[in-house]
Amino acid sequence: MSTLFDPVTVGALRLPSRLVMAPMTRNRATPEGVVTPATAEYYAQRAGAGLIVSESIQPSVQGQGYVLTPGLHSAEQVAAWRTVTTAVHDRGGRIVAQLTHCGRIGHPSLYPDGGLPVAPSAVASGEQLIGLDGPVDHPVPRELTTAEVADVVEELAQAARNAVEAGFDGVEVHGGNGFLVHQFLADNTNLRSDAYGGSVENRTRFAVEVVRAVSDAVGADRVGIRISPGSPYNGIVEADPVPVYTALLEELAVLGIAYLHVVEMGTRDLTERLRAVWPGTLVLNPHGTAADFPATPDAAHAALASGVADAVSLGVLWLANPDLDERLRAGGPLNVPDPATFYGGDHVGYTDYPTLEHAGRHA
Repeated sequence: MSTLFDPVTVGALRLPSRLVMAPMTRNRATPEGVVTPATAEYYAQRAGAGLIVSESIQPSVQGQGYVLTPGLHSAEQVAAWRTVTTAVHDRGGRIVAQLTHCGRIGHPSLYPDGGLPVAPSAVASGEQLIGLDGPVDHPVPRELTTAEVADVVEELAQAARNAVEAGFDGVEVHGGNGFLVHQFLADNTNLRSDAYGGSVENRTRFAVEVVRAVSDAVGADRVGIRISPGSPYNGIVEADPVPVYTALLEELAVLGIAYLHVVEMGTRDLTERLRAVWPGTLVLNPHGTAADFPATPDAAHAALASGVADAVSLGVLWLANPDLDERLRAGGPLNVPDPATFYGGDHVGYTDYPTLEHAGRHA
């Protein structure tokens, strides 16, 4: 039986533990999508994770869905991220870039040309952008043409190349949480009649093409994909995720990518069904219910003990505990996260959570 602190090989990476830091948007980039020195400090503080998955990074201007989120599509952005990866590597850590095209989860105010966000189909999310001047409704997005779909695939492949240039150890394609890849998979957001809509095979086509292109760009052994089957986040409806995700994983397995990252929703049954068809490394984010948020260390240990996961990702616990690995080895205690500082702001709630060592010196 594996434990959190057993090493594991994930594609090209040898991780010293199975304790992964999950991606968490923090909205602390500049308006130009450039990360700051505080971001380098934030990730370096958490280099004790077996693997860090970065916050969502947009691969293009039109891929942005939130204010003050970082990109990987300009030379300035790449250079800034290089300071982050260097800081993590200097602390002995490993970090991959999560590439996220938000699709319909966007707003004209985010784009210099004031254009509409794009999506598989012209179906609004029913959600809002929390802008700098307050909330605004997401508009009805513009449906991508078949030719434009290929352009978005290439945007993600180029962002993967940029990630490697910036010093990341690999990339994770975000295929969940109601963003563009998920929008192609889901029942209510993909109403297309071309090769990307209708049948299960067609609805999974975009995700497979993205992962293949990214793998060709940087090597399959440095690529992961995150999925959240059955998640209603960002207005998604998936009446029966099993056939869609089973078909998706069967196609992705052929590509030999480094890992599958599953955001667990509801019961363990769906996760077990996906595990049965996935032959590679599975990283589980065991945030099952509102009553178990954030996921507890016990949930992480149980996922490994059951054999359903090869590694476990935790989010909020890493946010509030920069030395979470040391705290779990010691049996606690754990800092209490402050939701009021999760998004935006300065160093408060970002780089000022104390470590055990710091708390001991000030006891």
